[in-house]
Amino acid sequence: MLLLDTLLLRPYVFVFLAVYLAGCSLHLGLKRALLFGIAGYAIAWLSEFSSIHNGFPYGHYYYLNGTMGKEIWVLGVPLMDSISYVFLAYASYSLALLVLSPLSRSRWIVYVLETKKIRKSLQVRFLGALLFVYLDIIIDPLALRGDRWFLGRIYGYPEQGVYFGVPLSNFLGWFAVGFSMIYVLQKIDRYFLRKGVSDLIGYKYPYRFLVGPVLYVGILVFNLSVTFFIGEHMLGWAGIFIVLLPLCLIYTIVRGKVSQKSVETEVAEHHRDFPHAMTGN
Repeated sequence: MLLLDTLLLRPYVFVFLAVYLAGCSLHLGLKRALLFGIAGYAIAWLSEFSSIHNGFPYGHYYYLNGTMGKEIWVLGVPLMDSISYVFLAYASYSLALLVLSPLSRSRWIVYVLETKKIRKSLQVRFLGALLFVYLDIIIDPLALRGDRWFLGRIYGYPEQGVYFGVPLSNFLGWFAVGFSMIYVLQKIDRYFLRKGVSDLIGYKYPYRFLVGPVLYVGILVFNLSVTFFIGEHMLGWAGIFIVLLPLCLIYTIVRGKVSQKSVETEVAEHHRDFPHAMTGN
């Protein structure tokens, strides 16, 4: 059975997909998770189908048919490739929510105090798309070297790109597709809110906000680990240095929010150290 062969050939993809289904269902609700899985896959497949035929939005590239008959392909595009976009987009979206929402902490659990306004905001969409691109900066050069690990060589570019073989147009395309996918996720969420479909399934699980961000980090760690495992140390260190700054900034922002004091306390401490300083009312 070809579906079983696909599962056995790409188990890591379906592990990440299972984490997405669990995390997104707890966070947004099962109906939203399933509908975005379908819609997100459709957007991703269409973008890939367009690029291999028209060069838009990623630039021209091609798939090799070495795994034809060993896994599911849909009109020239491997199923697992397009389906990966779904959990990558959700992980990026949830991490953007973590950064842009107020936070509260109870012991070791961080609560994301998101609102409907924050969920549907342009800021979340834009930051999520940027985080989506950061994932691809790590993933795409490694996938291009798939013949050196268990992915296999599945695609290539007509001309070698400037970033370890990947053209810059690819990253521009990822931003556009990530932006579009997160926008669709926001529209799905708003649709169910208008219909009165709640996401109560995960309310009793205090860690439900953290599954997406943990998935994001897990994807990065997995791909960087494979990069070093195949001996691509320069590529691995380049990836680490590229993602290190945004991850450190995110950590600093999150830590600052969960330990934030009241404005009155901060003003009092400021006056204690600088008694002659002027502060606004």
